[in-house]
Amino acid sequence: MSNFLTSAFDSVRRSALDAARMALPQRCELCAGVSGTDLVCGGCMRDLPWLARACPVCALPSGGSVCGQCLSDPPPFDATIAAFSYAFPIDRLIHSLKYQGRLALAEWCADAILVQRGNSGAGSRPDRLIALPLAVARQRERGYNQALEIARVIGARSGVPLLPRGLSRVRATPPQAALPWAERAKNVRGAFACDLDLSGLTVALVDDVMTTGASLAEAAKILKASGAASVENWVVARTLPPAD
Repeated sequence: MSNFLTSAFDSVRRSALDAARMALPQRCELCAGVSGTDLVCGGCMRDLPWLARACPVCALPSGGSVCGQCLSDPPPFDATIAAFSYAFPIDRLIHSLKYQGRLALAEWCADAILVQRGNSGAGSRPDRLIALPLAVARQRERGYNQALEIARVIGARSGVPLLPRGLSRVRATPPQAALPWAERAKNVRGAFACDLDLSGLTVALVDDVMTTGASLAEAAKILKASGAASVENWVVARTLPPAD
């Protein structure tokens, strides 16, 4: 499907969803109060753990400047936009999207990323969007890739072309969440392949949660090997490291 047809389809789909929400007002996903056409009401939105004053490269707390770790050992990616810290109730919303089929939350996640990027003062928009892929067996089991669902909405809202194929997960790995932090980089080594020509392009890599950043770093390496000049992570939430 061409980008034009995809954009037209998304526009019609959004109009139909908005009309349905107006006819049947929403209940907030968090407090169950009436929220009009929004999935999360204004009061709950204000109380969410929005991420502020984070490192612009890895999105960990830093007071807003590049953190010492990124200065001494720069990661393969160049920037990270993360809307929230991964804490209650964000974890509940993302779990509903990933495991309970609440695909409407992909729109909410995409909008949160775009709001945070607008607030960050970031420069020009990227040239392309790419969703972090799932392993084939995992996507078949789940029925969809939540990162791709979020990326589709971001593309429709922002006008940045989405590349729905080209970056693939070629090695199935144990779920990152089941592994100690120190083991995660090893777990995803060699897990991705890319057959795209990204020469000179800035790519935004979309995912739901960034924990250690190991998967996103490995994907960024592959995208840069395919010619990408810069890779940004656009994620809904960033996990903060455990306290010492």
